[in-house]
Parts: sequence; C-alpha cells; structure tokens
Amino acid sequence: MSHTLENPVRVGVVGGGQLARMMGDEAHDVGVELTVLATALDDAAVATADHVLVGGATDEAALLRLSECTDVITFDHELVDLDVLDRLVARGIVVRPRPAALRFSVDKALQRERFAAAGLPLPHHVVVRHDDDLVLVQDWSRTHAAPPVIKAARGGYDGRGVLFPDDDTQGVAMARELLERGPVVVEERIALVGEVAQLVARSLDDEVVTYPLVTTVQSDGMCVEVQYPSDVADDLHAQARELSVAIARDIDLVGVMAVEFFVTTEGLLINELALRPHNSGHWTIEGASTSQFANHLRAVSGQTLGPGDPRHRAAVMVNVVGADAPGSLEAAEAVAGAQVHDYGKAWRPGRKLGHVTVVGDDVTTAHVTAWKSARAYGTNTREAP
Repeated sequence: MSHTLENPVRVGVVGGGQLARMMGDEAHDVGVELTVLATALDDAAVATADHVLVGGATDEAALLRLSECTDVITFDHELVDLDVLDRLVARGIVVRPRPAALRFSVDKALQRERFAAAGLPLPHHVVVRHDDDLVLVQDWSRTHAAPPVIKAARGGYDGRGVLFPDDDTQGVAMARELLERGPVVVEERIALVGEVAQLVARSLDDEVVTYPLVTTVQSDGMCVEVQYPSDVADDLHAQARELSVAIARDIDLVGVMAVEFFVTTEGLLINELALRPHNSGHWTIEGASTSQFANHLRAVSGQTLGPGDPRHRAAVMVNVVGADAPGSLEAAEAVAGAQVHDYGKAWRPGRKLGHVTVVGDDVTTAHVTAWKSARAYGTNTREAP
C-alpha cells in the first residue's frame, strides 16, 4: 500500500517533542499528513507538523479530538494513561502500537514479570507492590554482593526514576518513597561490560526490518553518544536481533521499537523497551537507507517498510544538552562533516536541545568530529571515560 500527498494517511502523534518533530520532517516523503497533540504552541514538533492541537497526553477529551481528525494515533513518549487508551480502542479508534503492546514500555513491573515468565534474559529482580514486599530488599546485598538499583515502574526516562542507594537500608527507604506512587522494580547492580540497543520495525503484515546493533554510551544516567557499528562480539549482534524480533512479534508491535541491553560477561540482559522512535536510532536519518522515523510512520499508517541497511561504514550521534550558558548553533554547524539537528527549543540548562551526527569510514574519526560540534553547540554532557 502506498499513499501520495493527494491521498495521505492522517497520523496523529501524542506528544509534541523532538521525536514528533523528526517524524514531521519525514511525513510528506512517506505520504503522511501529521497532526500533533502538543502541550503548548512552542513545543518542538509544532514547526514540522501539518496541524496542531493543544492538550494533555492523558486528557481523554483531547485524545478524542485528535482521533476525529486523524486515521491512526501514535506516540512520541510513554507518559500515557493506558486505561484511557483502552477506552479509545473500545470505541473503534485506531491506536498503534496498541495499548496492550505499550504496556511493556510503560510499566517496567509488568514487563519484568512477563519476560521472566517467558524465560528471557533479565537482571535478577523483584517487584515491590506493597509495604510487606519491602522485606525482600532488606538483605539484598547479602545475596547480590551490592545494594540494589531501585526503579519506579512507571514514568521514568533518561535516568529519572532510577535510584542507586548506598546500602540496603537506604534502598528500603527509597523503595518505600517510590511505592507511594506505584509499583517498584528492585534489581541487582550489573557488572557492565557495556550497553547496546537494537532497533526493530514491524508492519501490520508482520514484515520486520532490523537496524544494525549500536553501542550506547551513558553518563550520569543519560545516553550521551551512540556508535555504529557496535564493537561487541558477533554472537551478541545475533542474540540482540533474535530477542528483539521475538519480542516484537510476541507483543504484536506495530511501529518502531528499541530494546536496550546490558552487555555482561555472560551475554545480554534486557534493560528497557521503547515502542517509538528512540534516541539510539537518531543516527539512521543520515546513516541508514530508511530512517527510524520514516519506518515508524510507514508501519503505523499501514504501509510496507523501507530497508534498514546502513549507508556508511560508521556513524556517531552525540546528544546536545543545555549547559550553564548557551553555545553557538552556527559554530556547531560550521564543523565540517557534522550534521546538526536543532530541536527548536529555547536554551535551558539540562534541556535536550538537539543532536549531532557524523557518518564516515571509522567510528574514531566520527566520534572526534561529533564531539567537536556538540561542544561548540554548548552541550553539558561529557565523554564517558
């Protein structure tokens, strides 16, 4: 199925952030007319959308207004109300990915329980749902050799909602505090060799496209850099691809999904899922035959997918996060070889302002160029040691 701009598929995106903005950049090329549900008229996606509605992502009335002017609804974040989405689907409104699939990214507790039951590789963990369950955390270090990692089951991203207590007593206190807002996932601290991410797209007709595995570099709980190709062993490339495709089919994914993995000496462990375009896939705009944004829109609008083959031997993407003082977009763009993506946001310390991608023949050269541009842009992130 293909569509032209004379007969576009009307796609509504819940959220007006940078992911929706980059969907807007691709929309017309894949025969999509894009409407975003933004929280304000200065949201990043307003500049690239065909139409804009203002309203909250969990506001049922706003979502109904979005459904009235679109053929299908999709998302640029996970901060949604699944019960509201279930009611929309019950009314015949097309939502992709479906709420049943979104639960695996929205609710880490449910994801951990379901994936553990399926025998998928996960960190050792427990789910705390009641005060009585906190006893499971009291002597965590005795059996796991280190204090636990405490995660809010819902609402966390970019390191938010993830806590690292100094000891078990502090871990119990942190878990109790998070428990006031919902279930808590308590996990072992992993001796990391590294972190990687696998991007997969799946269509309505079960056509699956995978992108190459990438290495993600973290600093202070946030991804600061993505490197293609990943330098992990070949068997881990195959394991990541097989696990991700199996998950996509099992949850009936429609759209793009990123699976983040911990790399350990024993192999891969699943960290998180994102059922939407993802930071680890931004490099595909310049680096792949079809970007993640184009394939997400193709999938949710019922079209066939484009290939995910790399177009270059190497690519590096660096996130730009506002430092204490603004940098220079012009200086960043002046760095030869750097592709600068500005999100159109007003500068603010700690705010994600854009990203820089460099493609070429080797990761080392691309890394140096990307960081040179990002520093000129004024990022507060630092290269991880």
